Amino acid sequence: MAEATIRGGRRTPGVAASVISAVAATMGAMSADEATTYETGAITPVLSLYREIDRADWARLAAGLTQPLSETEIVQIRGLGDRLDMAEVAQVYVPLSRLLSLYAESTKRLGAEESGFLGEADSTTPFIVGVAGSVAVGKSTIARLLRELTSRWPGTPRVELITTDGFLYPNAELERRGLMDRKGFPESYDRRALVSFLTEVKSGAPEVRAPFYSHMRYDIVPDAVVTVRRPDIVIVEGLNVLQPPPTPNDVAVSDLFDFSIFVDADAAHIAQWYVDRFLALRRAAFSNPNSFFNVFAQLSDEEAVERALGYWNTINLPNLEENVLPTRHRANLVLQKAADHKVKTVLLRKL
Repeated sequence: MAEATIRGGRRTPGVAASVISAVAATMGAMSADEATTYETGAITPVLSLYREIDRADWARLAAGLTQPLSETEIVQIRGLGDRLDMAEVAQVYVPLSRLLSLYAESTKRLGAEESGFLGEADSTTPFIVGVAGSVAVGKSTIARLLRELTSRWPGTPRVELITTDGFLYPNAELERRGLMDRKGFPESYDRRALVSFLTEVKSGAPEVRAPFYSHMRYDIVPDAVVTVRRPDIVIVEGLNVLQPPPTPNDVAVSDLFDFSIFVDADAAHIAQWYVDRFLALRRAAFSNPNSFFNVFAQLSDEEAVERALGYWNTINLPNLEENVLPTRHRANLVLQKAADHKVKTVLLRKL
């Protein structure tokens, strides 16, 4: 595949630099002390809202932590094209799952203390974690993996996963609105329904239901639902979950999160992963006669690559650049992946 055919092939700025730049843009002018330091040539450490942790340092956090999943379970969790293995789970995601569990347990304790202070019964609600990132970056696999891992910690045994695919408008409605070619863009989702769902969860409703989306049908399944019954943690995975509210008076989906993760990688790497996944799906799910994408099953390799790149360049890359990537700085934690899908850097926002 010719490299020139992949849009977005330029290297994206370093995560730390991009996040710092985004924050710096909102800060005021340099103080007098800072100006004096600059003029005298004294070296002042660059301050950041994030801790930047390289792979080796993050992996050291796994010391003493048990990797609870078998190789068979990991194979069942990972998506097409992902290269998730035992080492990656142990070195990256077990420590991350422990961190999330600690956050959830601490929030639960704080909620109980607040209730005690007010003289009320404890009414602490589920801890909500958002997972955002591009199509094909591996966020669905990470969300599934974190569901399994966080549920193995004693303080957070009940973990549910909701994908925002269930809040896409049905295909018939997308057709009516002329949005079928914009599926996955912010306007293709029933944002109000998603906010309403999360508001109920965060308000402590005993049972909340979400629509069910079938990737086989490429559509919402009527009368099928996913039911959430007040678990310890709810993981919400989707492209646009860190989007700011459309107007100042609206509630953002991320306003209802207790913690958020952005899965990041160079656009050229994601493009290659997208093409690889399309080819794998053509050999597997697309061959099912009931699949919405069965029409692609008979494409040659060259035709499939051309079709995949067409979708990437006209739909997924513009969505990444316009809507997904600009929300990266809103995350509490950023996972920066290398070309081989392995996490190379972790950015963790300071408390």
